[in-house]
This record gives sequence, structure tokens and C-alpha cells, in this order.
Amino acid sequence: MARPAQRAAGDAPALLSIGQVLARLTPEFPDLSSSKLRFLEERGLVSPSRTASGYRKFSPADVDRLRAVLGMQRDHYLPLKVIKKYFADLDAGLDPVFPGSAPAGSILGSRRYRRDELLREAGADADLLQDAVSASLLPASDVYGDEALTVLRALAELRRSGIEPRHLRGFRAAAEREIGLIETALVPIARRNDVSSKARTAELAREIAAQLDVVRGSIIRSSIARLRP
Repeated sequence: MARPAQRAAGDAPALLSIGQVLARLTPEFPDLSSSKLRFLEERGLVSPSRTASGYRKFSPADVDRLRAVLGMQRDHYLPLKVIKKYFADLDAGLDPVFPGSAPAGSILGSRRYRRDELLREAGADADLLQDAVSASLLPASDVYGDEALTVLRALAELRRSGIEPRHLRGFRAAAEREIGLIETALVPIARRNDVSSKARTAELAREIAAQLDVVRGSIIRSSIARLRP
């Protein structure tokens, strides 16, 4: 009777402790901590199994889901509510539109681009990238993510309409004003100064930023409507 049980256990995928998960993911996400993993579990983004003693055990699928969630946060600055809805739809067998600017297929292993790769993928030249850095629209870096690729592609299209990065310097100033609003809203939580509160502060910041995007988009759409003949 013991042999079938041993075979079944051998066929099952190896489960990982929270420390082993951190060892696998922190090279990609250096700020990841055990508290952040527990926070993501509390928010329903991952559901590890538990041992009889109550220890968390993560499956390979759990690790893949965590990698995807963390990548969506890092590269697309998406709030967890949006990410959770996206995966809930996937788990329900639906085909949801990826809630970021990159194709849905990129989330399980978000690409990193060297400067030459970024320019090639975006259809841009080095001068445009340098102008974007000078206008504080992109950081100066040797390696970029999907978000930078999306921005550079947009800048390349805007250039065709005569809009240069220098014309968009006001975007940085406006963003800094929004960051000031977000920081003010987060003061009550940030004052608690514990690890769990830090995770909640980061998530609330993303949620507020998403709502500001809604308001900004509405204002722009309304203004465009007034331009119609």
C-alpha cells in the first residue's frame, strides 16, 4: 500500500517553502520579501497550500503566478485590483485584454532590452532616446523594460506628428504634482513604519495612480471632443 503513495508523491511537482520562493524570485525582484509574499496571498493573488503545521508551500504554478504579478507591478505599474481581475478572468477560461501596454504574452517573462535592442524594437534612433532622457520621460539606463519600449514607440509616433520630447517636459512636472498628492494621501499609512504597512502603502499608491489616470484620460477625451468641427 505504501508504494502507490510513494509513486504519487514522486509524480507530484516539488513544493517550495517561502524561503525557496524568495531565493528563486529575488534575483529578478530584489525588493521582494516574505512580508510582500504574505501580502500578495492576503490579496488573493496566490493561494499556497499549507502543511499540517501551517507552513506555506508554493507550487511551480504559484511561483509562475507570482513572477507574473510582480512583473506586471514593476513593468506596468498596475494596481493589484486590476491584476487580480485579469487573472480571475484567465482562471475562468476567458480571454481578457491585458491591462497594460505590452502584449499579454509578455507578462510571464517580461523582457529586458539593451539600448540597441530597445531602439530596434521601438523603431527609434539614439537621438530620440537621448531627447527622451533629457526631457525626463525615460531614465538613463543600459537596460530597459517593456514600459520604456512602449513609451519610446509612442515618442517615435509623436515625432511623426511634429511633437518632440522637449514639448512634453510639462508631463514630468504634472507627474511630480500627482506624486505629491499621492504621498500626502499615504502619510497615515506610511507613519506606521512596519513591513506590512510598506507593502500596503506601495499598493495604495498604485491604486491612487490608476484613479488619477482615469480622471486625466477623461479630461483629455473631453478636450479632444471640443476640437471636432
